[in-house]
Amino acid sequence: MIIHHQGWVHRLLHSLSRQAKESEKARLMLEEALGHAYEGLLITDVDGYILKVNEAYARFLETSIPNLVGRHVTEVIENTRMHLVAKSGVPEIAQLQKIKGHEMICSRIPIFENGKVVAVVGKVMFQNIEDLFSFTENFKKLKTELEFYKSELSKQLSAKYSFDHIVGCSKELEWVKDLGKKVARSTTTVLLKGESGTGKELFAHAIHNASQRALGPFIKVNCAAIPDTLFESELFGYREGAFTGAHKKGKKGKFALADKGTIFLDEISELPMTMQVKLLRVLQEKEIEPVGSEQTEAVNVRIIAASNRDLETLVKQGLFRHDLYYRLNVVMLEIPPLRNRREDIPLLVQFHLRQLEKETGIPVEGVDLDVADILADFEWPGNIRELRNVLEQALHVKTGPTISRNDIPGALVKGNSATASPISQRRLKFITRLAEEEAIRAAIREEKGDRQAAAIRLGISKSSLYAKAASFGI
Repeated sequence: MIIHHQGWVHRLLHSLSRQAKESEKARLMLEEALGHAYEGLLITDVDGYILKVNEAYARFLETSIPNLVGRHVTEVIENTRMHLVAKSGVPEIAQLQKIKGHEMICSRIPIFENGKVVAVVGKVMFQNIEDLFSFTENFKKLKTELEFYKSELSKQLSAKYSFDHIVGCSKELEWVKDLGKKVARSTTTVLLKGESGTGKELFAHAIHNASQRALGPFIKVNCAAIPDTLFESELFGYREGAFTGAHKKGKKGKFALADKGTIFLDEISELPMTMQVKLLRVLQEKEIEPVGSEQTEAVNVRIIAASNRDLETLVKQGLFRHDLYYRLNVVMLEIPPLRNRREDIPLLVQFHLRQLEKETGIPVEGVDLDVADILADFEWPGNIRELRNVLEQALHVKTGPTISRNDIPGALVKGNSATASPISQRRLKFITRLAEEEAIRAAIREEKGDRQAAAIRLGISKSSLYAKAASFGI
């Protein structure tokens, strides 16, 4: 028979030759992959005779590939089920099997052709069960670390305090707290006014936590700490290549981070005029424009602003925009200075001493009675922040179980004129609270932490005990 060039026989032979070469190439690639696989791999026919095996499986069985190929699987592998899977056609995934004293995890997968089993693939996932335990332990460790970092990030982006952390029972403070709780239920902008150290940030945290945005982020911005040149990029972010030194991927601003949450702008009076215009736009349009971007972005953010300077006076002086002031001053909470709510000082002293005791590990029973009067009569220009600072200093220098007048700064003692006076109403309240706190602590201690039994012992309701214990930090 004469085969003509480009004739149909010639083309058929050429096609068959090409297919054979491709099949051989695929076979070689498969064998190469099989040989370099980390896991042990084994292939048997439907009768259980070994067709292919890789080096990893042969090493595991402590033999060679030629010594395995062609033999029945039951001859060379103890406790095998490859031939049984060939009969049942049911795959077995991640099964435990003991070979040569080693516990291993393997899978047996049937291969079908035209609805019939033609082969079975066996795969050793872990050659020793201890490898799995090691892998699991490493996974748990990584998961724990991930959860820790997620928790730390969540702390950074969430509010820490609630209205329960705002200590005091004076009518001045209670009025502000009640208003704060009411305004928290809305989404309106809030302006916090008060001297430095009165607890404006505490109120911002509490309003966020009592709002419907409590699960959203809480982002704090200290306007007095940001250089004028960085205000725009810090608040609104920037796009890639917006300026020299910018991150390649750009950066999210504080407003974008606070989306669906609350942004707290502390020391808002320090905001430059140029930024006051841009902030006004955010309040009006509910959108921001990152540096280097030609498009605006919608943001859903509640703004809480705070200032220890009188913004109305700054408006009159031309240092603060009047339209921005009216936008911020929808609801104003004016937090009273400590000198205007002196009856709260004993409560604050006890609360902060309990906190400092936990933080420093230094035990303290309280303050002496003359110290209580000195603290109650001082003007406290730095308010609660200054009071806490004085207590912390005294805690580190005290020599006895309580804080005495020798442990507090001399300026406080010199500035006090009531130390020689008879017991005042404030001292009486303080003594009463000390006795009440000690009685509650003793009852809970004697009842081994059972607060229901402690309430019965004290002759008060359980709810009253819980309320009082919370106020004392027990």
